[in-house]
Amino acid sequence: MVIIKCAVIIFIYMNILYLIGRIKNNNSIVDIGWGIGFILVSLSSLLSNNLLDNINMRIIIPNILVILWGSRLAIHIFKRNFGKEEDYRYKKMRNDFGKYVNIKSYFFIFILQGFIMFIISLPLVFNNISNNNSIYLTDVIGLIIWAIGYYFEVMGDYQLKKFINDNNKEKIMKYGLWKYTRHPNYFGESIMWIGIFIMTIQSKLGIIGIISPILITYLLLFVSGVPLLEKKYENNLEFIKYKSRTNKFIPWFNKGGK
Repeated sequence: MVIIKCAVIIFIYMNILYLIGRIKNNNSIVDIGWGIGFILVSLSSLLSNNLLDNINMRIIIPNILVILWGSRLAIHIFKRNFGKEEDYRYKKMRNDFGKYVNIKSYFFIFILQGFIMFIISLPLVFNNISNNNSIYLTDVIGLIIWAIGYYFEVMGDYQLKKFINDNNKEKIMKYGLWKYTRHPNYFGESIMWIGIFIMTIQSKLGIIGIISPILITYLLLFVSGVPLLEKKYENNLEFIKYKSRTNKFIPWFNKGGK
């Protein structure tokens, strides 16, 4: 069964990442591996469905989008982390885990993220094992929504990188897309998976895939994305002022001020 095969591939992949993290003594490797994991799911589920015999636009396009997103994200995080110490989030976890750091890192960082990856990728897998080759309005709507999300993530990352490179490392980014949402890149990632779900909703079991955008949005908003980053700056006066006039997640007009 293709779904089980994808789960096994993710499990093996996350174990490899864990070993690399142990060797390098740096669990940040899991962030670089996040996007690549989805590419592996995409390709493995495609090949399992005899791609050459069942090739059609409804199957190919969502996979191209996920591969494009995963590749860009992996390269972006690799460049950002190259030559640097372990990310502050994983350093904190390392300290919190204490003498059980290795076993807890394995389950609560690598295996947990692998499970989340599996759930989020379900709409893509359901679509890849479907034989429905008709084009629906939902495919077009989903593609447009995905493109909007991709723009927010890519442009948000680009604007932040440019801002930091202009000797603003200790300052708060509040320009461009960051003027309308405090987390344009996280918002973009959520919107992209909503787009993928809508594009794949016509496949068999497609409606079950709604768990994907719900899960990623919940995690970004309440667990691993927004809360951790905002906690880092909770005592920063510039951030407090920025927070008072800028929406947390969904873009909206700035409340004014500089």
